[in-house]
Amino acid sequence: MRTLVLGGTKFLSREIARQARDRGHEVVCAARGVAGDPPPEVEFVRVDRSEDGGLAPVEGVFDLVVDVARQPGQVRRAVAELAGRAGHWTFVSSCSVYSDFGVANQVIHEALADGADESDPENYGPAKVACERIVGDGALLVRAGLIVGPDDQSDRFTYWVDRLARGGRVLAPGAPDELVQLVDVRDLAAWTLDAAEEGLAGPYDAISMPFSRGALLSEIAEGLGVESELVWAGQEFLVEQKVEPWMGPRSLPMWLPLPEYAGFMARDTSATLAAGLRIRPVAGTARDTLAWLRESGHTVSRSGLTAADEAELLTMLG
Repeated sequence: MRTLVLGGTKFLSREIARQARDRGHEVVCAARGVAGDPPPEVEFVRVDRSEDGGLAPVEGVFDLVVDVARQPGQVRRAVAELAGRAGHWTFVSSCSVYSDFGVANQVIHEALADGADESDPENYGPAKVACERIVGDGALLVRAGLIVGPDDQSDRFTYWVDRLARGGRVLAPGAPDELVQLVDVRDLAAWTLDAAEEGLAGPYDAISMPFSRGALLSEIAEGLGVESELVWAGQEFLVEQKVEPWMGPRSLPMWLPLPEYAGFMARDTSATLAAGLRIRPVAGTARDTLAWLRESGHTVSRSGLTAADEAELLTMLG
């Protein structure tokens, strides 16, 4: 197959390009080239999708097109400029497209956020909704959840790998039975290509089934071969101490306030698993993520608590 990856220089899109290359596809990556380098032995075409005609340097016909964009204008231009030259279209969307995050065990539904104001680059969920509508009903819509694994520089999952590897008393957010979901970038890339090659269309929530935060942290520790003492801090305490949820500075990643986000990492994804998505054990992802951290020299700084902040909070908890 001849496959065009709109992107291909960062995390998921780069992994998709790498795996497509390894399957024997003729791969073309089209991007600005500022986020990183594409995988070796693929064709790279430098483009600027912020301008009309920005994809003009991309030549030829493609069996598969994979797009990971978040800006509706870029997707609209791609659909128009590749018209008649693209076979199957895959758009990597997000579970953030849904309008109701408060109900657990939801399956794929059409309760979507309102369409995006394209002038607001932070309008992530609604922007992905607008992109989905642009690519249309014949496209595969991969609604990804939290993507983790080697080369993840958001530091959400990576924070826990780094923190548990250091051992000692570890501040854990919420309660051990609260639910989480994730997907290893390599598993998501593999299934995205499988589904595209099969010609699947429509929306799929591409993420593991929910499991507990206690199991998540235990499986990370198991994969790293370490023992840590988890000190659980309830939501009220974390809010009082101005600990941020989900990601960013002074946060505890993958924690979200309840009940308003009770369903954000608790979706029923059995349909996607039945369609072939394979989820590897968390322990293996943790082990590989730690190896990448050590080899790359990446410093966990975008999300999580500093050692000093965590020590202060642990002292308050006794």
